[in-house]
Amino acid sequence: MSHNNPSAKCPVMHGANSTTSRNVTDWWPEGLNLDILHQHDQKTNPMGDDFDYREEVKTLDFEGIKNDLHDLMTQSQDWWPADWGHYGGLMIRMSWHAAGTYRLADGRGGASSGNQRFAPLSSWPDNVSLDKARRLLWPIKKKYGNKISWADLLVLAGTVAYESMGLPSYGFSFGREDIWHPEKDVYWGSEKEWLAPSDERYDDISKPDTMENPLAAVQMGLIYVNPEGVNGQPDPLKTGEQVRETFARMAMNDEETAALTAGGHTVGKCHGNGDASVLGADPEAADLEHQGLGWHNPNMNGLASRAVSSGIEGAWTTNPTQFDMGYFELLFGYEWELKKSPAGAWQWEPIDIKEEDKPRDASDPSVRHNPIMTDADMAMKMDPKYRAICEKFMADPEYFRDTFARAWFKLTHRDLGPKTRYIGPDVPAEELIWQDPVPAGNLDYSEEVVKQQIAASGLSISEMVSTAWDSARTFRGSDLRGGANGARIRWAPQNRWEGNEPARLAKVLAVYERISADTGASVADVIVLGGSVGIEQAAKAGGYTVRVPFLKGRGDATDEMTDAESFEPLEPVADAFRNWLKKDYVVKPEELMLDRAQLLGLTAPEMTVLIGGMRMLGTNYGDSGAGVFTDRVGVLSNDFFVNLTDMGNTWKSVGSNLYEIRDRKSGELKWTATRVDLVFGSHSILRSYSEVYAQDDNQQKFVNDFVRAWAKVMNADRFDLQK
Repeated sequence: MSHNNPSAKCPVMHGANSTTSRNVTDWWPEGLNLDILHQHDQKTNPMGDDFDYREEVKTLDFEGIKNDLHDLMTQSQDWWPADWGHYGGLMIRMSWHAAGTYRLADGRGGASSGNQRFAPLSSWPDNVSLDKARRLLWPIKKKYGNKISWADLLVLAGTVAYESMGLPSYGFSFGREDIWHPEKDVYWGSEKEWLAPSDERYDDISKPDTMENPLAAVQMGLIYVNPEGVNGQPDPLKTGEQVRETFARMAMNDEETAALTAGGHTVGKCHGNGDASVLGADPEAADLEHQGLGWHNPNMNGLASRAVSSGIEGAWTTNPTQFDMGYFELLFGYEWELKKSPAGAWQWEPIDIKEEDKPRDASDPSVRHNPIMTDADMAMKMDPKYRAICEKFMADPEYFRDTFARAWFKLTHRDLGPKTRYIGPDVPAEELIWQDPVPAGNLDYSEEVVKQQIAASGLSISEMVSTAWDSARTFRGSDLRGGANGARIRWAPQNRWEGNEPARLAKVLAVYERISADTGASVADVIVLGGSVGIEQAAKAGGYTVRVPFLKGRGDATDEMTDAESFEPLEPVADAFRNWLKKDYVVKPEELMLDRAQLLGLTAPEMTVLIGGMRMLGTNYGDSGAGVFTDRVGVLSNDFFVNLTDMGNTWKSVGSNLYEIRDRKSGELKWTATRVDLVFGSHSILRSYSEVYAQDDNQQKFVNDFVRAWAKVMNADRFDLQK
């Protein structure tokens, strides 16, 4: 035996605990990866099942932690000195970049989970040096411990920073719960390198609205747009159009966008006073001795003014630690020209600026430098719509301050859910339309009377179950929007969505409106109870007596309470549960199924049992027979799984998303199916669940599991019942 090879005695399999080994998806990259359904498994959570952060944070010393954060802002540390002795700009950028990953299309991203601590966000090029901001906060996190989550602290720090710089806060809510594992299955783009040209995510880069959904940022590794211009080529008008589109994809209108741009750049500075090529590796790639910090700058020499992040160098305003009108005064008070920063980045600098208007050096107050503007800043001056808004702000500074404070609140709270989830002494009294308000529902009615009237209405099981499902399936655990509460399926845009079958929907809603008026139950409760009635009838037809769990108290939102424009992106383009696909997509139907199931908070077994059960209830879109593997439609049975796993069948593709299932001996056509039907027999993990439900001794289990999974979806948005 050789003793020259030290690995010969290594007691573990080489590469098994690192990225050097190949996993299942490496070997079979086209296979369906179910990992997204198991994100943030409790096994990764060190807090234990009995820890309830939303209760714990209510005991926080709210005043004490804010005082400590105010003190932190001006306590510059030798290991990472503050610009002008104030960390406000850095903390605001950290909060902004935590919140700014939010995108309206799927509700993912945002600040509500503290995901900036983990890859890939922790190491995005646009997040250079934010690792230092989080490390500066560690003593405060350590002091207050379990009473403050990282997710809350990252947002609170930026809000307090603005207060420290002179901007009163519109409000703040605690209640964001930390995750403990990277959200590696969130789609941030298909590019294989950081800051790849924008062209890769547009059909036509000259038309910003052709950016691939659900993306919002223009390049891989950026939060919004490239500050130097489209693909790094300055052109403020083109950049302005990208700014407009990317902020719209984060639910911001033009006024909010202009306010955020101006207010965000009223304080702090860009960093590019050095050679970016000498920076060390990002936090994920840095050596162990760096202890989670990245982008080591060997030339910083303890000076804040020598930092390098974006590559652009300079402050936007004369007084970068004060929230004032300086941004507008300089942007509109001078003409600007293109120059290069010391790090080689494009930036705009003023022509013939007065010495007293120049900001002081971040480390040496005796030295002054030119202020700078990014290409996006110049768009605020050159784009006619943005310019008009900025002129309105300049004419009314208080209006600007209020508009910015509200926009900052929206930016940092957009994915926290409805106001009923807000916690703390600084929660604003005002309820805002983007919080999707829902009035309190009535509890004083007879559930049984409502069910009896629904049962006697003449509606079919399919109509009752499909309507309840369509109302609830909009729920997104990503930003806690959508769901059955509020019955917004009655209003635009949901009442005209193709996937909701508007004609069928109108028929059912007309019946439910009458029952609501007669019984006092909200329409939202009637819709959900209709699903319960349908399922209970279908179970009884199969020989099982069940009662679908139901919780009263849903309210009915009005049309005026519904932000129709921001609900448009919630429109489903596919629904595997009702076997519907709006059109053929590059993404496979079964991948779209996983995306929807994850947003609904379903596990893989829950997804499986719901698909199989709903096929048997005849809820397919347009009464399609695909996947309805039974001659007992309307009976809640396990026939889908029994017949899917029957080896007396053969399966053959007859179209891009259509298959025939024939009798193996006679060749007789028995059923048709789609990809999302057959994946439950072909995928090894999903087949293992299908086999469980196909067993002769698990028919009762199938019914019970279906009812539990159904109730989970119906109650996903009942925040009024949660702590």
